[in-house]
Amino acid sequence: MKASYVIKHFIGTFVFFAIIFVCAGRIDYWQGLVYVAIGLIMSVLNYTVLRIDPELLNERSKPGEGTKSWDKAILGLSFLMTITMYVIAGLDSGRYHWSPDFHWSFYLLGGILTGSGQLLFLVAQKQNKFFSSTVRIQTDRNQTVCDTGLYKVVRHPAYMGSVIQALGFPLLLGSLWSILPIGLLIVLFLVRTYLEDKTLQNELKGYPEYAVKTRYRIIPYVW
Repeated sequence: MKASYVIKHFIGTFVFFAIIFVCAGRIDYWQGLVYVAIGLIMSVLNYTVLRIDPELLNERSKPGEGTKSWDKAILGLSFLMTITMYVIAGLDSGRYHWSPDFHWSFYLLGGILTGSGQLLFLVAQKQNKFFSSTVRIQTDRNQTVCDTGLYKVVRHPAYMGSVIQALGFPLLLGSLWSILPIGLLIVLFLVRTYLEDKTLQNELKGYPEYAVKTRYRIIPYVW
C-alpha cells in the first residue's frame, strides 16, 4: 500500500476532526467523539477488510489526465461546504447551543445513517476497480463498466452513501444550523452524479446498455 497516500489520508482526517473540536472549544464533546469513532472504524476497514488494490490506490492518490473541469469546481465547492458544516456544528452544538437538545433517538438515527453511508461508500469503492477520485474516462487503464455488486442496484452507489451520511450528520451532531451547508453539499452530490452519469453515457463503451439494465442513478425506484 502506498505509504504517502495513507499518511496523507490520516493527516487530512485528523485536520477535519480537529476543526470540530476547535470550534466546539472542548474535547469532551460527545457528539464529536462518536463521529470521530465512526470515522476511525471506517478508516480501519478501508485499509483492512475493504482495502483496494495498489493500482486503484495509485489512481485515487494521483488521478491521470482528463479530469473534467466542472468536476474540479464541484470538488472545490464540496470541500468548502464540508469545512463549513464542521465549523457550524462545532460552534452550534459544541459551544453556543443554538439548536435545542435532540431526543436520543435522533442521535441514534444520525449515527446509523453516518456509519451506514460511509460503509456503503467504502464497499462501492472496493467493488469498482475504476473508482477514481475525479471524474475522467480512464483510457490509460482500459476502463470498463462495473455492473456487479452494489452497481447492479444503482449506477452510483458511492453517491448514495455520501448522501446518506450527509443526512446523518446534523442528527448525530445535534445541529440544526449545519443543515444549511449540508443541503448545499447534497445538491452538489446530485449535480455531480448527473454530470458524471452523462459523461459515462457519452464516452464509456457499454455504459448506455448498462444504464438501460440498471435504471436508477442513486435512489432505487426514484432517480
